[in-house]
Amino acid sequence: MERDCVVIGIHGLANKPPADEKTRWWKAAIDEGLVRNEGIADPHFAFDFVYWADLRYDAPLSGDGNREPYRPYEGTGPLPRGETAPTLTTNAMLAPVYAGIDAVEEATGVTLVDDVILEHRFDDLWHYHAEQDFARRVRTRLIERLKAFSAHRILLVAHSMGSVIAYDVLRMLERDEPSLRIDHLVTAASPLGLAKVKLKFEAEHDTLRVPNNVAAWTNLADGEDVVAIMGDLATDYSPNETGIRIDDRRVMNAYRRPGGEPNHHKSYGYLRTPEFSAIVSNFVSREQRPVRSAESV
Repeated sequence: MERDCVVIGIHGLANKPPADEKTRWWKAAIDEGLVRNEGIADPHFAFDFVYWADLRYDAPLSGDGNREPYRPYEGTGPLPRGETAPTLTTNAMLAPVYAGIDAVEEATGVTLVDDVILEHRFDDLWHYHAEQDFARRVRTRLIERLKAFSAHRILLVAHSMGSVIAYDVLRMLERDEPSLRIDHLVTAASPLGLAKVKLKFEAEHDTLRVPNNVAAWTNLADGEDVVAIMGDLATDYSPNETGIRIDDRRVMNAYRRPGGEPNHHKSYGYLRTPEFSAIVSNFVSREQRPVRSAESV
């Protein structure tokens, strides 16, 4: 008998709007992509969201304090696909330079460049690595949500720093809860290619590889998203014991702020890309029965 399916999201860096608003906006972006890219107007899946910004910030963003709300993409029809993006991007120019720095940092264990990047640009990730109590509390939220839906088929969507949290949690769960399985892990705008992040993973989990409790892993990266500067991850993370490899996909994040400025890192843009919509469509197409909410699990 087919199990119920659920899409679980976890957000990334920086302060966020209130949890209920952020949850609605993620779901709205996913639904928008399904309608525009896949022609699915009534998607049949449960959605749940792991919110952790309140562990770092005293009050959520609200009103004028939020410069990047969710807004539907202009026009009609499918959104642009990754293969239509320009080949000359910020990452295409910077990645070779960073790759050299990355190799030296990994070889020596001295991550001066990454330390500056994390402390001054990715402050939350810096604290996640430096403060064990904060890391434990963030991980616990995701662990509890995954356990609550352990009887379901799970599509876990991790944006930005959320992908670091997700990787840590999945490597922990493969040891502590080996029966818990993730049908599909999607990382978007991921910093998992940074030397500092990889060294932290190796110190805690030993080898860099796909977690054994994951049946599929797709990594989405926009060529202009500097957080995902390394783009492809499959060269750094080896297959798991069942041979599952990372499927790296280039996407075009078309999100724009209300004033028109682009943000190629924004979660809403990733969630409505045709590449992600296809993943969700394939995932939910197997579902045949009404799904239950988290409260009924």
